[in-house]
Amino acid sequence: MDGGQNNLMTLIFLVAAVLVFLKLRSVLGRRTGDEPARFERFRSERAAAEAQAAAKADDKVVNLPRRDRDLAASPAVAVETDDARAQRMTQFAGGNSLLARGLIDIASADRKFEPAEFLRGAKAAYETIVTGFAEGNRGLLKDLLATDVYQGFSEAIEQRAARKETLEQSFVGIKTAEISEAEMRGRSAHVTVSFVSELISATRNMAQEVVSGDPKRIKEVTDIWTFARDSDAAGPNWHLVATRAAT
Repeated sequence: MDGGQNNLMTLIFLVAAVLVFLKLRSVLGRRTGDEPARFERFRSERAAAEAQAAAKADDKVVNLPRRDRDLAASPAVAVETDDARAQRMTQFAGGNSLLARGLIDIASADRKFEPAEFLRGAKAAYETIVTGFAEGNRGLLKDLLATDVYQGFSEAIEQRAARKETLEQSFVGIKTAEISEAEMRGRSAHVTVSFVSELISATRNMAQEVVSGDPKRIKEVTDIWTFARDSDAAGPNWHLVATRAAT
């Protein structure tokens, strides 16, 4: 009797298992024909979600250009028109029509000429030349001065040495530097700058006595220097071609 009951229960469980299997197969294993469409929809939804996440990330990231790719792909800088260049030069001249005309002429002959950039270089050259002269560094001066100007500086250095004098000088700084004149002379650009600088300067004799200047006083000096450059030259160097004192 117990054996028959056990066989009956086993049969019931077996039938139940078969029914469950068939039910699951009907739900999970049956192909409906829309699997490709559902898969493509899943891919589209995932791609959209990834794009949205990337857009949010870009809001917090600053992309720096790479020299080997991004800079090469960057759009070309627009070419400045003659009228736009002339307007910039006129604005820089600040109402001085003669200066504006000279700057326009130079900028037309040399498209790379920029008054503000030139002025920064002139200030650096001024300090270098003044310091080089005080130190008697003729090698340094020769690269920055025109031949005749170099001769004048060199002779002054030689005369100072012949008197056995030394020039002690501290360059405090440039108070102002302004372009006062500009013109083209043939193919040569000439730009004149008025410098107002502060120096501590004293000349001592062989006995170390002060013969001129004051080693304890800041002196204000005004120099008017003219720089020139051949607009056809390949190099960017300007040379000091003239110096004069303020009148």
